[in-house]
Amino acid sequence: MSERAGFGALCAGLAFVIWGLFPLYWVHLTGVPPLQLLAHRVVWCTVAVWAWLLLRGDLAWVRRMDRRTFLLLCLGALLITVNWLAYVVAVTTGHVVDTSLGYFITPLVNISLAMLVFRERLNGLQRLAVLLAAAGVLWLGWKLGAPPWLALVLAASFGTYGLVRKLAPFPALHSLAVESGVLLIPAVAWLVVCQLQGSGVFLQGDLLQDFLLVVGGPVTAEPLLLFAAGARRVSMTLLGVLQYISPSVALFVGIVLLHEPFGAARQVAFGCIWLALALFTFDGLRRYTRSREA
Repeated sequence: MSERAGFGALCAGLAFVIWGLFPLYWVHLTGVPPLQLLAHRVVWCTVAVWAWLLLRGDLAWVRRMDRRTFLLLCLGALLITVNWLAYVVAVTTGHVVDTSLGYFITPLVNISLAMLVFRERLNGLQRLAVLLAAAGVLWLGWKLGAPPWLALVLAASFGTYGLVRKLAPFPALHSLAVESGVLLIPAVAWLVVCQLQGSGVFLQGDLLQDFLLVVGGPVTAEPLLLFAAGARRVSMTLLGVLQYISPSVALFVGIVLLHEPFGAARQVAFGCIWLALALFTFDGLRRYTRSREA
């Protein structure tokens, strides 16, 4: 592996580790209502990203952005809002394992969307992988008496967000700046309404909570910057393998550190999904090797 690729793998791997450890940060904010937590995340992420862009003098791209890209990024903002809200609800209500399940499913959602939207044809191993993952989710829903909604919402929103980003190729930092900027006004409006109604939690005497809410902005932006730096330097195949770091770390955090249940139903479901991902990864590596040889 070249020095450039090695540095890229380090950056991307670190980003996925940070994302996997996120529950340990957000779990300290369980006393904040989910919508307020989401609004604070948007506000302080917007402040952090635009402050960094101003510091770098990196604003010329704003005038070059066309209407189609802007509208797609607005759709991306809506999807990432749904994803962030589902995530904070999951973490603050003791469902970290479900976030892991959701992000393990996401690559298979991406495959399904590619088949539906771009008419990509799945080979035998890919079809088997999708069926195995679907079987795992159906099994879990049947055993629990209800589908794992949080995991499914996370997977569907982030998978569709990835599709939108593919349709609107734009640098990660600039995309986050637009998406968070679009959400800034409704987020600030919601926080003002909460403060006026007396239900706001910010600046109410809990200095640690206020600090964590503000720092949540840079915490949100930092792994994305690392991911962007890594994605430019490594192959998509390596990036696809590295992405499993995040849900693996989250699963460890949920079970070992936060002591969430991981009974037989979840073990079977995760086993099906892990086998599906193993087949998918093997198929991707095989096709990549063949293309290199060709």
